[in-house]
Amino acid sequence: MSGMPNPPRVARGGIVLVDPASGRALSTIPFQYNPDTLTRTLQPQGIGNEPGDRLEALRLIGPPHETYKLDAEFDAADQLDDPASNPVVAANGLFPLLSALEMAVYPDVGQLLAEDQMASEGMIEVAPVEAPMTVLVLGPSRVVPVRLTDLTITEEAFDTSLHPIRAKVSISARVLTVEDLGFTHRGGLLYLNYQRGKAQYAALDTRTPADLGVKSF
Repeated sequence: MSGMPNPPRVARGGIVLVDPASGRALSTIPFQYNPDTLTRTLQPQGIGNEPGDRLEALRLIGPPHETYKLDAEFDAADQLDDPASNPVVAANGLFPLLSALEMAVYPDVGQLLAEDQMASEGMIEVAPVEAPMTVLVLGPSRVVPVRLTDLTITEEAFDTSLHPIRAKVSISARVLTVEDLGFTHRGGLLYLNYQRGKAQYAALDTRTPADLGVKSF
């Protein structure tokens, strides 16, 4: 039994598919368990890539290319213990949840059929319809538009109909910046809020070179 009478509520991470025009959430996939580890890689975008380029060495031409890697684990055991209260999971296991996540990397079937019809009529579509925007949510301080670059789904247990009931999803995603989406796009505004939040957190760190034994530069 926990010694804390009112334990703090832990924020849950997840992925939300959003209509970029209206901002309406089309699908929400919360992580059943928050990731144990999160790997982030930032690749700065500088002009002076060659040694000796003195005029450009300290210039940045845009936000860094940032990628996220994490594992999300899902287990339907608790829901299956109470099938009357969880009929969807009892009938389908984790298929609905995993399918909702996978739809982030699938074009719409109607779009595919329309493109095929246009091709059969000798017409060429200039650009596909804009897909829902994928937003990675890792607490209120990290709400970022991303492009999923890799989904590796490991199904580890099954029910009698071979529906997965336990699975691990390895997710790789690249953060979409204002360079990708523009400054007026809903995703671009999300990114600006994300970067603005980083700056606010950075301002809370008030240490000086004196903490390193350096007086001045």
